[in-house]
Amino acid sequence: MNEDEERAEERARILAKTAAFAPPPAIAADGRRDLVGLSREELAAEMAAIGEQPFRAGQLWHWIYHRGATGFAAMSSIARPLRARLAERYVIGRPEVVVAQESADQTRKFLFRFRDGQEAETVYIPDREEDRGAVCLSSQIGCTLSCRFCHTGTQPLVRNLGAAEIVGQFMAARDAYGEWPSPTGEAPRLLSTIVLMGMGEPLYNYENVAQAMRIVMDGEGIALSRRRITLSTSGLVPMMDRAGAELGVNLAVSLHAVRDDLRDELVPLNRRHPIAELLAACRRYPGASNARRITFEYVMLKGVNDAEADARELVRLIAGIPAKVNLIPFNPWPGSGFETSGAGAVRRFAAIVQAAGFSAPVRAPRGRDILAACGQLRTESRRARRPAA
Repeated sequence: MNEDEERAEERARILAKTAAFAPPPAIAADGRRDLVGLSREELAAEMAAIGEQPFRAGQLWHWIYHRGATGFAAMSSIARPLRARLAERYVIGRPEVVVAQESADQTRKFLFRFRDGQEAETVYIPDREEDRGAVCLSSQIGCTLSCRFCHTGTQPLVRNLGAAEIVGQFMAARDAYGEWPSPTGEAPRLLSTIVLMGMGEPLYNYENVAQAMRIVMDGEGIALSRRRITLSTSGLVPMMDRAGAELGVNLAVSLHAVRDDLRDELVPLNRRHPIAELLAACRRYPGASNARRITFEYVMLKGVNDAEADARELVRLIAGIPAKVNLIPFNPWPGSGFETSGAGAVRRFAAIVQAAGFSAPVRAPRGRDILAACGQLRTESRRARRPAA
């Protein structure tokens, strides 16, 4: 068996393993189907099932994803009788906003509740220089990776989020900021970027993440360029290849250590896909170039991974990869057991990486006061116990 076949076999194993955490069907309590999250083909099939022509799917797509409609009454290009039929059978859903908090630095965190009562957090991070910013989306409720420095990792995986729930987070955030275009003109685009860096490992929920991002990138709807979408992974190597081939969005890799023994401890996934294998996948990632660099995320942990020797080894490891390194001050959370590296250690680390020709910005902590910063997201959702046999 060659390497490509081995990776394909492992991808199949990953998808089979995560099937147990599948989201519930996108059906409202009254039995109506949610149109959000359907692909164009699925939407056309729904219209065919009720005797409508394919062009109706295009009309609905425009109203749902370009205009941000939350119901059928406002769809003026569709005849009133058909709107009534659609409303009998379908809904245009959004997750429920349970809590919306705003940080002193204007970062906003949403706690969203889904139809089955489970919850996930989403964060909007405004750009201080421009009138725009990034929406940090969750892909799972909880997480299966148990990275030691990450608060989300202390919450066991409850389930994957469906495509409707993933794209719905972005749509609900747009609702909150009034960003849908008006009939007379375009609204300002504050929510200009998506980062799949919230709760969960996106590549353990690849099918739903991919469907959601295809919807987001569709030019006749939300129409975000793939250059404005970044998928962050802890290193699920077989799925990195598939994401690169099928989505081609920007890639961020949660590295956090330069030795396998330490990364095994900090990021347990490393025991399955060690650093050399991970970096080989980065070198294979399509489209990586000086214009589209791979981002290596590196949380600075005092006395753990912040030595100058670590910086020099990092430079050696990523040599030849079009890359930048985001240095992330550790964001404390109750019971974490880690401390943030001192300013001097961070400066020395950054200087070594920069001297080797790599950009090494120090990410300013955002939303710490509302536990919205990197690694701080967590909810009280729990996986339902299976009934005894």
